[in-house]
Amino acid sequence: MWLEILLASVLGFVIYWFVSRDKEETLPLEDGWWGPGARPTGGEDESIRPFKVETTDEEINDLHQRIEKVRLTSPLEDSRFHYGFNSTYLKKILSYWRNEFNWKKQVEVLNRYPHFKTKIEGLDIHFIHVKPPQLPSGRTPKPLLMVHGWPGSFFEFYNIIPFLTDPKNHGLSDEHIFEVICPSIPGYGYSEASSKKGLNSVVTARIFYKLMLRLGFQEFYVQGGDWGSLICTNMAQLVPSHVKGLHVNMALILRNFYPLTLFLGRHFRGLFGYTERDMELLYPLKEKMFYNIMRESGYMHIQSTKPDTVGCALNDSPVGLAAYILEKFSTWTNSEFRDLEDGGLEKKFSLDDLLTSIMIYWTTGTITSSQRFYKENMGRGFMVEKHYRMKVHVPTGFAAFPCELLHAPEKWVKFKYPKLISYSYMARGGHFAAFEEPELLARDICKFVGLLERQ
Repeated sequence: MWLEILLASVLGFVIYWFVSRDKEETLPLEDGWWGPGARPTGGEDESIRPFKVETTDEEINDLHQRIEKVRLTSPLEDSRFHYGFNSTYLKKILSYWRNEFNWKKQVEVLNRYPHFKTKIEGLDIHFIHVKPPQLPSGRTPKPLLMVHGWPGSFFEFYNIIPFLTDPKNHGLSDEHIFEVICPSIPGYGYSEASSKKGLNSVVTARIFYKLMLRLGFQEFYVQGGDWGSLICTNMAQLVPSHVKGLHVNMALILRNFYPLTLFLGRHFRGLFGYTERDMELLYPLKEKMFYNIMRESGYMHIQSTKPDTVGCALNDSPVGLAAYILEKFSTWTNSEFRDLEDGGLEKKFSLDDLLTSIMIYWTTGTITSSQRFYKENMGRGFMVEKHYRMKVHVPTGFAAFPCELLHAPEKWVKFKYPKLISYSYMARGGHFAAFEEPELLARDICKFVGLLERQ
């Protein structure tokens, strides 16, 4: 009898495991209030208001005075970018920033696309909304929400937008034409920061979902990297019936069996489904995984524990802010750039674009609130929230850029995203994909949408 009970229990467990392992769970769609004080008794103003980026001579003069008073420490001989941002090269950037960079001209660049703000859950949410300049007769554009990460902003998408909204005039097929919505994460740039603890990626996903509904979209595509990939993933977990397709160029999928296979994968590649390209991007394991994580994750520990402390320094010093952020645009674009005296920054980006990204943080005073996003998402422990353990049952496309901080093989991605229909090894590029390789990313988004719509 006991044997029968034991066998029945084991059989029951096995059946339960097979039935429930791909259960299509959704996150609860809750509500919140993140503005100062208590939620007002009246309804929230849901109007959408035009917004323009502006500047003043006083703002620019203050910046120049702070740059002129900079105190730098000389770098060690032959240190290049191995100790962080090389101060000898920083002097060149500061000279350009002070004497040649034209912030008023860059404000005009920022205002090239239409900006808006709207109140959602007590916060003024900023976004740009770019519609196609022309549409073939009888066609309607596909709504696409694109979400940035840290230390980025909505500006990362400026160069990819023409490929998506006006593809025919930019060398792409016009089979897929999008209208693009790029919001700023609360506490980043022109989106208001939360006054309360707890505004994490799931809350942000819910706010951006409400934004899309307010704009009149019941179904839409979403795309993101860095925090944007997590926010878009959370949106697919919250409202899968509204997310037509999810495209990401980064995936947080460490909570499964596959990372453990790294130690055996080099000798049993076929057993674990690794391709030759995976082997190139994963090994040698000590260098490409362990050392790389150690080198590049110090900022994460600070921002996940005491963001306000380092924020005081960065919010007070434009030079410190530039060094802190631009270092990421060096080694996150290509880890080998740390061997160069200039960090390879101008190999992929212009100084105008880089300094515009810095100015969005500096002029809005949002570096501290942007860093708090790490505390809200990781302060309770790494990957402890329920959504990390949940799978995503929305059609998904993944772009694997070779210089991303951590490579995710297709087998890993498919574990988290069972409806993965497009996985691409990209020819080149790193962490800031839309900023660095806009055409490559645009082509992969179109490839994914094409595969999805032909299903």
